[in-house]
Amino acid sequence: MSDAVRERLAWVAVDWGSSHLRAWGLDERGEVLARAGSDKGMLALAPQEYEPALLEAIGDWLSASGRVAVWVCGMAGARQGWREAAYLPVPTRLDDLARGAVAPVLRDARLEVHLLPGLCQHDDAAGRDFDVMRGEETQLAGLVAHEPGFSGLVCLPGTHAKWAWLEAGTVMRFATALSGELYRLLASRSVLRHSVAEAGLDAPGCREAFVGAVREAAAEPGRFAQRLFGLRAADLLDDSLPAGEARRARLGARLSGLVIGLELAGMQCELPATPVTLVGSAALCERYALALETLGHASRRLDGDTAVLAGLGLARAGGDNSSWRRI
Repeated sequence: MSDAVRERLAWVAVDWGSSHLRAWGLDERGEVLARAGSDKGMLALAPQEYEPALLEAIGDWLSASGRVAVWVCGMAGARQGWREAAYLPVPTRLDDLARGAVAPVLRDARLEVHLLPGLCQHDDAAGRDFDVMRGEETQLAGLVAHEPGFSGLVCLPGTHAKWAWLEAGTVMRFATALSGELYRLLASRSVLRHSVAEAGLDAPGCREAFVGAVREAAAEPGRFAQRLFGLRAADLLDDSLPAGEARRARLGARLSGLVIGLELAGMQCELPATPVTLVGSAALCERYALALETLGHASRRLDGDTAVLAGLGLARAGGDNSSWRRI
């Protein structure tokens, strides 16, 4: 980073997950000046290793003097992370996440780090179940930063897909589906690993296979386990399928459709007449949008990285130095 760009650096945004960290250097207007990342996620670090990992990623952005605020969401604030930023219980206003931020003890005087909390939910008579999220709340805050007072249903596809019900910028309740992890386990650790492969929905026949599987799983969720083994049987017996990798790709698309279709089957009575807002990567959101469309529901999308940056910016704007809890 040049000295001229370094002088413009106002703050740093960090999304610190279980497997990776991603960092952005921004100016006061929110323009991204620099990007960095590493594979040093929570699972690879002990608490005392977080500051060196952060400096390894962004140290070149820092001037010899002065202090830069670093706002962090994700697993760095988990109990097993850098320092625990305790979950805030729902209902929670998304423009008020900074009240739960914690500041870890630092050696480098150029850093001022704030770890954002996640959200938690307890079971109750209103139909809520025990649940937690950490990182997705910041993406939801990014949606609210773009649309203050937002109300509606939001889906954040991923390894653990989140569904959140917002009213006037407040998370009222949420639900987690293990769909992404379930797909990965089935595709890589079960007997289906011999029959399926990942491919985009634009591969020949994959879109049709995905859509058909979504319909089947949503219509008859009780047959999900049977249809899973049917993938293996089709690989062995169905002469109408293409050969080689094209065959595996089509069966992989069908597996994806079955898993997402099962998730949507559990959501059918909850889906509103208004479009579902999808927040996340283009590829995953495309699948959820197609699945929702298949079942007659509209959707719209907000890019996941855009949401993270906007959410961290909203937290930064709402933060009050006197309220940060130092550990």
